[in-house]
Amino acid sequence: MGSLNNGHLDSDPEDDKEVDLELRRAVRELLEGMGEDSGREGLRRTPLRVSKSLLQATRGYRQKVKDIVHGALFPEVGLRKEIGQAGGAGGLVVVRDLDLFSYCESCLLPFRVKCHIGYIPSGHRVLGLSKLSRVADVFAKRLQHPQRLADEIASALHDSINPAGVAVTLECSHIYIPNVESIFVDSENRGWLEVVVSAGSGVFEDRRSDAWIDFVNLRKSRGPTVNGQRTEDDICEYWCPLVATDPSSIEMLYPELTALVTSIIRSLGENPVRKELAGTPARFLKWLMNFQNASLQIDLGNLDICPLDPSRPKRGENGHTEHLDSELNLPFCALCEHHLLPFHGVVHIGYIHAQGSNPPGRSLLQSIVHFYGFKLQLQEKLTRQIAETVSPLLGGNIMVVVEASHCCMISRGIEKIGSSTATVAVLGRFSSDASLRAKFFQSIRE
Repeated sequence: MGSLNNGHLDSDPEDDKEVDLELRRAVRELLEGMGEDSGREGLRRTPLRVSKSLLQATRGYRQKVKDIVHGALFPEVGLRKEIGQAGGAGGLVVVRDLDLFSYCESCLLPFRVKCHIGYIPSGHRVLGLSKLSRVADVFAKRLQHPQRLADEIASALHDSINPAGVAVTLECSHIYIPNVESIFVDSENRGWLEVVVSAGSGVFEDRRSDAWIDFVNLRKSRGPTVNGQRTEDDICEYWCPLVATDPSSIEMLYPELTALVTSIIRSLGENPVRKELAGTPARFLKWLMNFQNASLQIDLGNLDICPLDPSRPKRGENGHTEHLDSELNLPFCALCEHHLLPFHGVVHIGYIHAQGSNPPGRSLLQSIVHFYGFKLQLQEKLTRQIAETVSPLLGGNIMVVVEASHCCMISRGIEKIGSSTATVAVLGRFSSDASLRAKFFQSIRE
C-alpha cells in the first residue's frame, strides 16, 4: 500500500500498484465465491475499485485529531472586554447539518450521518469552524456504531480544544437490508432506518442544563426534521437490521469466505476480534450472498411467466380503445457490480393498454423487478433488462423508469449525499412518441 498523507493515497488513485494486494485478492475471491467470473467485463476492475473505496472510507484510522486542530485555535475577541460564558467574550457556537457517512461495524455497509456540533469556548480561544467537520469526519471514517461515533467526536473535541463543554447530535440513516428469501412476499419499500443519538461533555453532560437546552433550540431552529427517527433508548434493538442474524450458521456454511471478510477488516486497520466485530464477517457475507449469480431460466420459471399469446388480439385491434397505463413505485434493492455497494429505489413501468385486455398484475411485475435486482448490477442494465422482460407481457410498447440512490455516490469519491440517479428504457411506440413519454413522466410526478 502506498504512503498516506492525512489518510489519502499520495499516488495516482488509478495506479493499481498502490492498493493493498491482499485486499484486492480477498475481494476477487469473494466475487468468485458468489459464483461470479471475476475476469468478465464489468468485474475485472471491481477488486481494485472496492479496495480503493474501502481504504478511502476508513482513512480515519490513519488520521490524528491533533494534526487537524493544531494551528486552528484563534483568539476570541469581543467588542467590549466584558466576560461572557466560560470566561470568554462569546457564548455557544453551533455548526449544523454536516453531511457525513460512516460504515456500520455490524454489517460493513455505509450509513449516512447528519451531524450537529455545539461547544462553548473557554480560555478566549475558538476553533476554526471547518475543523469541527474535519474532526467529526476522522471518526466517521472508521467502522462505527452511531452512539460510539457521537461519543468519540465529543470526547476528541473536548480533549483537543479544552472548551467548557461539547454537544453532539447525530441523525443516522442505515439502508434497509431486504432478504432474498422473503422479498417476494414482503415488497414494502422501507428505504432507510433512522436513529438520533447524542453525546455531551462538560456543561452539556446534563441534558436538563440550560446549555443543552440552548443547543437543542439552536439545532432545531431551522431545517426539516426526519420522520420516524428512533432515539438512544431503543437504538440497540433497531439500528442495524442484520444484528439479529445468527453468525454461526454462516460461518459453518462458508468458512473460507468468512475468513476473507475477516482479512479485509484487518487490512483496513481494525482489530477483527474486537467484540463489536465478532459476528460482522458472517453478517456481511449473509447480505452479500443475497446477490449470488443465479440461473435466469430457473428463477423466472418459478414466477410462472408466460409469453404473450400470438392468437390474442393485439392492442388497438377490433375497435379496442387504447390508453396509457402504468405500475408505479415498484421497490428494489441491487448491488453495484463496480463497488459491491447497494443501490435501491423504485421502478415505474408504463405501457399501452387496450380495453378488454388483461395485463399481468402488479405482483408479477414486482417479482420481475426483484429478480433482476438481486444480482450484481448496473442501473442502466437493470432498466433495460426489466423493459425487455415485461415487453412481451404488456404488448411491446413499454417505458421503464428507474430512480435510485447509490451508496457508492455517498461513500466514495465525490461523496454526494442525497443525490439520486434516474434511467430510462423505451420500446415500441414510446421510442418515437415524445408526447407519450411526456404523459408517462407526468403520471410519475403526480
